[in-house]
Amino acid sequence: MVARIARLFKIKTRPEAYMVIYALALGAVERGKVYLDVFPGTGGKLLFLACTGSVFMAGAKILDCIRHEKAAEGSGAA
Repeated sequence: MVARIARLFKIKTRPEAYMVIYALALGAVERGKVYLDVFPGTGGKLLFLACTGSVFMAGAKILDCIRHEKAAEGSGAA
């Protein structure tokens, strides 16, 4: 039963990955807007860029892992 529930939280396809990345981006932009309000000027802009930049890195990693898992599944490797 636990394995069936755990399967719901695994990203298996690219569209699922895009949905997760979109949600991460929404959260990062909201956090960045708060940083712009709290830290006006260059500091807030740099923190905003750090928030949104982390989404690019996480998104690339998610998509790369999906591609890697598909290749491992196709070759029969664990």
